[in-house]
Amino acid sequence: MSKTLTMTFIAAISCATAACAATDVRSNATKLSDVAPYPAAQTGQVRNVIWLPEKEDEDLFKVELVPGKVMQTDCNTRSLMATLTAEDLSGWGYTYYELTDVKGPIATMMACPEGTEKEAFVAAQGDNYTVRYNSKLPIVVYTPADIELRYRIWSGSEKLQSAQQQ
Repeated sequence: MSKTLTMTFIAAISCATAACAATDVRSNATKLSDVAPYPAAQTGQVRNVIWLPEKEDEDLFKVELVPGKVMQTDCNTRSLMATLTAEDLSGWGYTYYELTDVKGPIATMMACPEGTEKEAFVAAQGDNYTVRYNSKLPIVVYTPADIELRYRIWSGSEKLQSAQQQ
């Protein structure tokens, strides 16, 4: 009887441990200061932190950073322009990112029909907005206070295609 009770208890603990491991609790439990001494946001800036869940074969994934802001739009295409630079956390070898030189909005100039006005997220355009997927470290991005940071995960196939030699 006690052997059955012990085995049941071990199975219950194993299930609970597996359930906790499968859930990404770092975003609530881990503070950025527990990882490394990232600088505080300067006046007029916000420090954005993205905690990624662990995935199998993380080399097949990328993270696209999409900074922007919600603004009044119409049928015209709108965007912002900004510069994203990678900075080194001195002495740690970790990378953080800084978004600067936000300009715009820029838009096409079509005559829009009545009733096409709405609020929408307008993304900033620029280079190097796609970063490596790494669940071991957070992605830290400093943006101006009026800019919101969104992101999306891109995935690739394990199957490689062959290029034609010409």
